[in-house]
Amino acid sequence: MPSSDTGANFNRSQVAHDFGCRVAAGLAVVILSAGCAGNVSPTPIPSSTPAPARSVIAAPTRTAAPVPTHPATPRATTMTGQLTVGRQIHSATRLTDGRVLVAGGFDAGDIALASADLYDPTTGAFSPTGPLAVPRGYDTATRLSDGRVVIVGGNPRQWQFEGPFLASAELYDPNTGTFGPTGSLATARNLHTATLLADGRVLITGRNDTEAHSLASAEIYDPKTGTFSATGSLATARAFHTATLLADGRVLIAGGTSAGWDGHPFLKSAEMYDPKTGRFTGTGPMAVARGSHTAALLGDGRVLITGGTDIGTRSLRTAELYDPNTGTFSATAPMAAGRTFDEATLLADGRVLVTGGDPAGWAYDGPFLASAEIYDPKTGRFAATGPMADRRTYHTATLLANGRVLVTAGYGDGGPLASAEIYDPSGGSFSPAGGR
Repeated sequence: MPSSDTGANFNRSQVAHDFGCRVAAGLAVVILSAGCAGNVSPTPIPSSTPAPARSVIAAPTRTAAPVPTHPATPRATTMTGQLTVGRQIHSATRLTDGRVLVAGGFDAGDIALASADLYDPTTGAFSPTGPLAVPRGYDTATRLSDGRVVIVGGNPRQWQFEGPFLASAELYDPNTGTFGPTGSLATARNLHTATLLADGRVLITGRNDTEAHSLASAEIYDPKTGTFSATGSLATARAFHTATLLADGRVLIAGGTSAGWDGHPFLKSAEMYDPKTGRFTGTGPMAVARGSHTAALLGDGRVLITGGTDIGTRSLRTAELYDPNTGTFSATAPMAAGRTFDEATLLADGRVLVTGGDPAGWAYDGPFLASAEIYDPKTGRFAATGPMADRRTYHTATLLANGRVLVTAGYGDGGPLASAEIYDPSGGSFSPAGGR
């Protein structure tokens, strides 16, 4: 569906997605975009005909996957790497030993998953681990300083937005391959962001506690005590935003929407969290209002903001750079394609890989993108790479210890995918992740 398509309202009884929460530096990927990851359940934004005197924007409404009428994406290779189940809006977290934990999300029946897989780059194979104590999607996963992974919040049932969402959290121990309980959030959250701070704590910000209610509150998880505690509140309630750890230890919160699943208005504003004071202060704003975008920390300390949507039914090609030295955003060259629910991954050489996504904003009815692009901060431009073998959105993209990128699952032409691909920056190509 071209990015110029506009206007369609979506039935609130149908499910829509948005994935926000993306975590920088390859430590964890949320399925959340704003990934997000992401998380990562798509942060849907279902809506029906707007109520009188109320402007409602349609959330991504996922319709039953139609038989594609468009030409199939060219495949340079046959996919062989397979997860144990197709999933979307899941999380993928690189562990200390180099393996990748893929957990939760939603299956082909739109049911939340408790299952989890481990990808071993030395064998190229996936194997089951876990499972989670509670099925969940739209949650966050963050690797802690001690190597464990904390899974926070999310949706425990079917792919829907009304809630109730989860306040519970779990810890994954790679030594035992098991999940165990830890403290609970003060407020149940869905499609929030989770950012590992320099001192080892985790900042949880925003998102939704009910369908159309964005949150301004924030919490801190302390792995030493296994508890959550309140910290300063955002100046603006946000959902579908990004949270990026900066080189100086502060966290940049950018964009999103203050109206939850209803969408409007999308935000240009940005805020900075200082862990030393526990407070948020204004910075920015961005040049373009956007939500469900991506954010990647560059090697020089700037933050690359790409894509997302500004009206819900259109994906943006535009990109911006945030400079923490001046506290300002400036435009950089646009992408070749507008993308929402895509992934942006910082490579070992300092470039950024952008993969997949939906070209029609929150429409979420395909065709999705198999294309990929590389942003080079030295030139300030995007260049084509890839493409992937499968079209996918609400997938994850995780930097491996060897410098390659593992792309897992997501939603494709026929529903949630079990396939995985490896991107090799040296050749600019995708290949099967290997497996069973």
